[in-house]
Amino acid sequence: MNMKKIGSAIKAFLQKIGAFLKPVWDKIHPFIHKYWHRYQLTRWIIVVVLAVVFFSSAILTYQAKTANVKNLKAALSQPTLVYDKNNAKAGSLYSQKGTWTNLDNISPNVQNAVIATEDRNFYKEYGFSIKGIGRAFVMYGVNKLLGRDYISGGGSTLTQQLVKNAFLSQQQTFTRKAKELFLSIEVENVYSKKDILAMYLNNAYFGNGVWGVQDAAERYFGVSASELSVPQAATLAGMLTNPSGYNPIDHPKNAFSRRNVVLSLMAETGKISKADAKSYAQTAISTSDNYNSEDGYKYPYYFDAVIDEAISEYGLTESDIMNRGYKIYTYLDQDSQQGMQDTFDNSANFPVDATDGTKVQAASVAVNAKNGGVEAVVGGRGNHVFRGYNRATQIKRQPGSTLKPIAVYAPALASGYSYSSMLEDKLQTYGTNKYKPENYNNEYAGKIAMYQALEQSKNAPAVWLLNKIGVDKGYDYTKKFGLNPSKDDKNLAMALGGLTNGVSPIQLASAYTAFANNGTLSKTGFIRKIVDASGNTIVNNTTESKRVISKKVAKEMTSMMLGVYGDSSGTGYGAEPFGYTIAGKTGSTEADTGTSPSDATRDKWMVGYTKDVVVATWEGFDDTNKTHHLENITGVGMNSMFKSEMSAILPNTKGTSFDVKSASTLANSGNNVTSNVWDNIEDGTSSITDSISRGASGVKEKAGEFFNEAKKFITGN
Repeated sequence: MNMKKIGSAIKAFLQKIGAFLKPVWDKIHPFIHKYWHRYQLTRWIIVVVLAVVFFSSAILTYQAKTANVKNLKAALSQPTLVYDKNNAKAGSLYSQKGTWTNLDNISPNVQNAVIATEDRNFYKEYGFSIKGIGRAFVMYGVNKLLGRDYISGGGSTLTQQLVKNAFLSQQQTFTRKAKELFLSIEVENVYSKKDILAMYLNNAYFGNGVWGVQDAAERYFGVSASELSVPQAATLAGMLTNPSGYNPIDHPKNAFSRRNVVLSLMAETGKISKADAKSYAQTAISTSDNYNSEDGYKYPYYFDAVIDEAISEYGLTESDIMNRGYKIYTYLDQDSQQGMQDTFDNSANFPVDATDGTKVQAASVAVNAKNGGVEAVVGGRGNHVFRGYNRATQIKRQPGSTLKPIAVYAPALASGYSYSSMLEDKLQTYGTNKYKPENYNNEYAGKIAMYQALEQSKNAPAVWLLNKIGVDKGYDYTKKFGLNPSKDDKNLAMALGGLTNGVSPIQLASAYTAFANNGTLSKTGFIRKIVDASGNTIVNNTTESKRVISKKVAKEMTSMMLGVYGDSSGTGYGAEPFGYTIAGKTGSTEADTGTSPSDATRDKWMVGYTKDVVVATWEGFDDTNKTHHLENITGVGMNSMFKSEMSAILPNTKGTSFDVKSASTLANSGNNVTSNVWDNIEDGTSSITDSISRGASGVKEKAGEFFNEAKKFITGN
């Protein structure tokens, strides 16, 4: 833009404003003249301005001092690393970061070209330029006159550009500029010019997804940063103002012209002679790509979940996580994760796609039964999108019959029923709304043992039993197991998984840890510890657990759920991996598709566990309708997939055996579920205190603690 024209435009504009305001000024001038000196308004204005400047400077100085500038070089020089449960490296997270190289290994030609182009007074100024700030004010005024509410032409120094990329947004405002200025001064206080230049060159963007001068040298010229010639260095330096517009691969003509501008600037500043600049300007730009990008994002859904947890639970930002060189220690089991991913990559494990090509989706999560640590997770099928939809942690679907052990059978056992109690298995109605639950295929036995009703996933006995023990009790247990039912769920449909808000696979896996872990529910999580680039531990997570049922109830529930996968009449029969024993529950929900067949299914669930691990898997379409639903409501079609992933996961566990036999085995032998005197005493305590009002809930906890301590004292365990 021609500066003379700008000056003329400003002058003309001010003259118009003056002419417009002159009549007003003539009227108010006598009043201002009379009172201005009387109240010493000039002094007050000066005091107010100085106070604003002082407090603003104090705030900005505080922000600069607390911005962890001392950690900047360490953060920029290394990627964020993710470690598994054994503290072995599992992968890396980075977005705006390339291969770090020290300044000694960067050609002086690059350093000269960048300084001549971006900040020729770099070695003379202290992080900011007075001329640049003045130029920014002038251009801000021009932009205001032209109706543009931003700053341009600010002439930021290299230090300011580094600070902007490392700490701030790209928004062009005075607030951001002020923060940039104070942070730049702090960076200059902490680091040498050599360090600042190294950080800048390694953190600069060079287009085509390439960050840092080392990777840029390999990407565009096929050489190391130390080998860059003057013309090559000038080409890279020229890209800094517009990486996409001046890169030599996509825009060779623009890159050629821009390179020659940089060469002339290098000659102006004495970095090269004018003769050399003229000679170099005649040479063509020859590109060569020798860049290999190493993808450290090996376990995408797991790493997504780690990032999400770091943001939601520990207050970090995505940019910090990806670029600050953290060490994140997780509960990841790499073998289990890879096995789960391989299962999901095999299309033979899933139903065929819908007629329009839409995939049947699925999600799985494997959780350590003892501490709740997530050892493996896959959130969907098909192409992964960075931090996209993770069905394992985000989807909310009705859990179907997988809720029966939680809302019906566990509270029934705590109320005095046993695994062999006979339940009514009849088609009948309940309440004024005539609620009538039906069994699959409308088959009813009249009477059925509780363990058989569970393993065959019969609906009628489950609803009958919930009606007997009371809906409130089932609701309380569902809430106690962490599934967050709404008040609208207080009805008999809860026995069949009727939850308004639904559940996610990770919620269901967490709930089932109570059965695997002798009645103690473990809170799930991905992150154990986070260490920053300077070695300071900023997150040190501890596992959380709570007792939700007694050991006796947990064992009896496991005894019944062993039949789901182990007995030929169980709904999960055939999904148990060879050589392993698992307990758990299957579930499904019907699809309300109008014209669809009566056996159309919306969701399928399988939950399986050992004493060491709980695996919860969901299968279905993201959007269910008359052309997108699952067939075969028994869930048999899901068995091969579940068996495949369990076969990959269980060999990585300790292989702890269950200390109970299946209910069907016990029923046939006439024995009770294995227990000991302490389990019976504790269960009696739970049953008694369960009937006490909520205001006395602390008594129950103290009673449980008393018996645990007594047991330890007497038995020494």
